[in-house]
Amino acid sequence: MATKVYIVYYSMYGHVEKLAEEIQKGAASVEGVEAKLWQVPETLSEEILGKMSAPPKSDVPVITPNDLAEADGFVFGFPTRFGMMSAQFKAFLDATGGLWRTQQLAGKPAGIFYSTGSQGGGQETTALTAITQLVHHGMIFVPIGYTFGAGMFEMEQVKGGSPYGAGTYAGDGSRMPSELELAQAFHQGKYIGGITKKLKAAA
Repeated sequence: MATKVYIVYYSMYGHVEKLAEEIQKGAASVEGVEAKLWQVPETLSEEILGKMSAPPKSDVPVITPNDLAEADGFVFGFPTRFGMMSAQFKAFLDATGGLWRTQQLAGKPAGIFYSTGSQGGGQETTALTAITQLVHHGMIFVPIGYTFGAGMFEMEQVKGGSPYGAGTYAGDGSRMPSELELAQAFHQGKYIGGITKKLKAAA
């Protein structure tokens, strides 16, 4: 029976979605792992999104809280808002009370990835503050540490991400994830895919 890894994200301008696609590829590269992309529901109206110049959403399916129970592991992604996850993703997690009461997600591994506007904009705090959500569900936080190797120490170019997980810098919105950032995202997917598979086999 296949190991199911769900990559669940919110993306307004496409930066987080680009990382999510690479994470999905990385997880799917692990034999026996099925990796699926999901986006959380939008909470803003079309009118507001239009004023914010947000592009149309992709055709990635929108997840419901109960869908989470079907997965063996997760990678959650979101842009930062003042150093924390976006309200859209928090609203989705706030709707998982039913899963929390029954602890259906307890013992399942979960990673985190993110996008910030600047280098001091929350590359670590966004992930750090998101861990509380995993804790209350009893999930196992899986950071990538320094398993990405030399790419973790890149100093010649701007690179998002940290030991907490893959990341990117959006800047004014025009900067999209670099090749190195995408490679780190692929690595995160493969790494968490492998760990999820091991944990499921041991259960």
